[in-house]
Amino acid sequence: MNNRFVVSLQIPADEFRRLYEGSANTVVSRDQVTGRSVRFPANVLRQFVESGGVFGRFEIETDADNRLQTIRRVQGEGSRA
Repeated sequence: MNNRFVVSLQIPADEFRRLYEGSANTVVSRDQVTGRSVRFPANVLRQFVESGGVFGRFEIETDADNRLQTIRRVQGEGSRA
């Protein structure tokens, strides 16, 4: 059974640069529905980086072992929502 989480991210460009350069490699946020802590690799956000950083609401899907399957922006900069 897959799990779905919705997180809101506000990562300014300078902070994301540290993630990109490897000084930090994990993002931790809270699911907006359950309040559970959600941890995922920072590199999956590269596709969502805009000039100001990474901002918006994202839906994350994991498999039964909590391995990341998909991430998509559902609201915010660059989204169609």
